[in-house]
Amino acid sequence: MLRNIDPILSPELLYTLRAMGHGDEIVIADANFPGSSSGPDCIRADGSSASEMLQAVLSVMPLDTFVPDPALTMQVVGDPQAVPDAVADFQRIIDTTADNPAKVQGLERFAFYDRAAKAFAVVQTGERRLYGNIILKKGVIG
Repeated sequence: MLRNIDPILSPELLYTLRAMGHGDEIVIADANFPGSSSGPDCIRADGSSASEMLQAVLSVMPLDTFVPDPALTMQVVGDPQAVPDAVADFQRIIDTTADNPAKVQGLERFAFYDRAAKAFAVVQTGERRLYGNIILKKGVIG
């Protein structure tokens, strides 16, 4: 155990977050996301929700301030303007936890999959809410 580190951040995930550089991206995915087949290393976190994981990750990782979209979610198929409960929760967490809060932006489903395939890693959570997926771009610590 470590002080002031959320215990849901596993050793493997802490290593991954530390190994990431500025501009690298990490996916926090729901239980339905094709994490293992998407390309990047998949870190399992089945006992955590995507919201819990987002809060834990943002407690140690800065969001990028050099891009307009450091937090991306998957748009609802057929209704890209809809804001699923998970996404509304993500925005609240970013607003209250991130050192550089940003507005969550949406990506079309297949564009999200393509972007996720290029990420540094995927954290597959046990999130059961639909559209509980978010891509975060790592920033710098000043």
